[in-house]
Amino acid sequence: MPLELAPSRLRPADLLPTATLGLRARRTRALLSALGVAIGIAAVVGVLGITQSGQSALLAQIDQLGTNLLTVGSTRSRVSGQEAVLPVTAAAMARRVRGVTGVTATAQLPGAHVYRSDLIPPGRTGGLAVRAVDGTLLATLSGAVRTGRFLDAGAARLPVTVLGAEAAATLGVSRLDAGTRVWLGGHWFAVVGVLEPFPMAAELDRSALVGFGAAAALLGHDGHPTRLYVTARQDLVREAAGTLALAASPVDPDQAEVSRPSDALTARVAVAGASAGLFLGLSAIALLVAGIGIANVMVISVLERRAEIGLRMALGATRAHIGVQFLAESLVLSLAGGLAGVALGVAATVVTAAVRGWSVLVPGSAVWGGLAVAVAVGALAGLYPAVRATRMSPTEALRLVV
Repeated sequence: MPLELAPSRLRPADLLPTATLGLRARRTRALLSALGVAIGIAAVVGVLGITQSGQSALLAQIDQLGTNLLTVGSTRSRVSGQEAVLPVTAAAMARRVRGVTGVTATAQLPGAHVYRSDLIPPGRTGGLAVRAVDGTLLATLSGAVRTGRFLDAGAARLPVTVLGAEAAATLGVSRLDAGTRVWLGGHWFAVVGVLEPFPMAAELDRSALVGFGAAAALLGHDGHPTRLYVTARQDLVREAAGTLALAASPVDPDQAEVSRPSDALTARVAVAGASAGLFLGLSAIALLVAGIGIANVMVISVLERRAEIGLRMALGATRAHIGVQFLAESLVLSLAGGLAGVALGVAATVVTAAVRGWSVLVPGSAVWGGLAVAVAVGALAGLYPAVRATRMSPTEALRLVV
């Protein structure tokens, strides 16, 4: 009676060692192949993580500062490049608008510049401006003093100034003492304070601020404001925005322009999202190239291991076993690259968030999605080599080797 052989089986416990045999034998090649996948997945995870962390920080900043701040300026400012004047009554009229809770007026003084000393050439302004402000500025803009003090009612008439954060850095004013002065508009002004940055009013950061009284007495200011900062009740912001132009400039309301600074921050969120889409597209190209690289490596591996394939088939391995082995090898290669890419992407997000002071936020979809994409790339890249290996005749494979 003829002896019947048991059908060939490939146990799950044997699949991983068998699938990694070629990778372990050619480690450098495997490492370089996995590196392509790692770079692509790292780009995906890093872009999504950094974008989400930045957007989260920006939205938190918007929520903290509020979206009820409005600014009123002149449309002529866009043409001249300098802030054009508003009517003297603009601030008083703006306070009468329904829903308005606070108004502060400022005036850019185009004829005045600020220097560290009177020996600085006049043309080297450093891009700094001089602005007249009143004592309600900090309360309206939720501002804070970094060091020193702000302009009170008495100081507003004296030759004293408070510097914005960037203005202080440009002028080299790092600490204050009784002798800290700047040359402003042809007069010595004592520096009494330095402000924290204004996220909603960056123009103030690059300005030296003086009181309206000092501006009129020493710098020839005529009393006209050039910009109003207005806060309104949250539920009446849109209504107030639609009325402020007429209130601030009743004779010619088309010359008054009302804007909402928080819209600019919100737009930055949209821009960041668009930029993330661009980088994700580049990451997809990197993954495509990595998949082609893996497919190429697997095809070469099939050709190099014809003897192994022929011998295993001669000993009873089925075509399905051969196909599963090479497909699993491709999957292991891409999954290893995916895990490394996720780790690199998370690390890049953590480092970037730490440098910029953000909270780390890595979307779970980026991690699991990155691994799923890596597996999909490996499956697609390994499909053709696996099919090619299954179609190889064992006798032909052994004959070609011999």
